[in-house]
Amino acid sequence: RRKIGVAVDLSDESAFAVRWAVQNYLRPGDAVIVLHVSPTSVLYGADWGPLPHTPQSAETPESQKQIEDEFDAFTASKVADLARPLKESGFPFKIHIVKDHDMRERLCLEVERLGLSAVIMGSRGFGAEKRGSDGKLGSVSDYCVHHCVCPVVVVRYPDDKDGGSGEPVVTIKEAEVEEEASKG
Repeated sequence: RRKIGVAVDLSDESAFAVRWAVQNYLRPGDAVIVLHVSPTSVLYGADWGPLPHTPQSAETPESQKQIEDEFDAFTASKVADLARPLKESGFPFKIHIVKDHDMRERLCLEVERLGLSAVIMGSRGFGAEKRGSDGKLGSVSDYCVHHCVCPVVVVRYPDDKDGGSGEPVVTIKEAEVEEEASKG
């Protein structure tokens, strides 16, 4: 029984990746986890203490908590909307939302912690293009391709630069088998 993760970031590219997974990847019997890493509003560090992620305002702790609760509710609702193709196709799924300031690293950690067989994600394709790469992966998907412990399937919605074929660009990174040489 495969345990497949579909990583979403509330974008149209994520919605496309969920639909692609339903139509092209998932099989009956697969356990599906819709995984979202929500950015935290405050970063903590050993040397610098709390740093506001958003501009400071004269909000009280109670009003800040209310804003965070409303954002969490919005996020949960949006992730549920993104998972609708899974529900409509009869695939059982669970939604897993975590918070972290480093979404890329947290995503890889959660993939490993959940014991996923593979993870599917959408890509905007911005990160690699800014670096001059022709891989057309975004920074998060590029990071996951290189750091996740399981196969990563990156689905990038086709655009005009892809020749206008209307077909998605799919990149698959198989899990690398690491063999440890016994030293004696």
